[in-house]
Amino acid sequence: MLQSRALVIALILLLSTTLPEVQSKSIFEKDRRDFLAIPETIASYFYEAVNKVSPKVSQFLLDTIQSPTVIAARQRFAKEATKVSIMFEQLIEKIKNLWYTRVLGY
Repeated sequence: MLQSRALVIALILLLSTTLPEVQSKSIFEKDRRDFLAIPETIASYFYEAVNKVSPKVSQFLLDTIQSPTVIAARQRFAKEATKVSIMFEQLIEKIKNLWYTRVLGY
């Protein structure tokens, strides 16, 4: 039972990043092109809570997150999320331009 819970936790943390990176980033930073800010923060709080209850389980989670397979998957997800974010920003700029030129007549 404990192992299945730990695996579920590891899957949740798959979308997060390492703890020092989480604590150094702000969720509300305007120029962030990172869809992972909120999951990173949630994972950080979750890890801290688990660490207070069971340091052994938190060490297992940390070891799982630092495995090469999980790191590769997180990097791939971050790369694709950045591409989507850039495309979304470009779409917003095009909509703004259309609004200003066609609707407002600037």
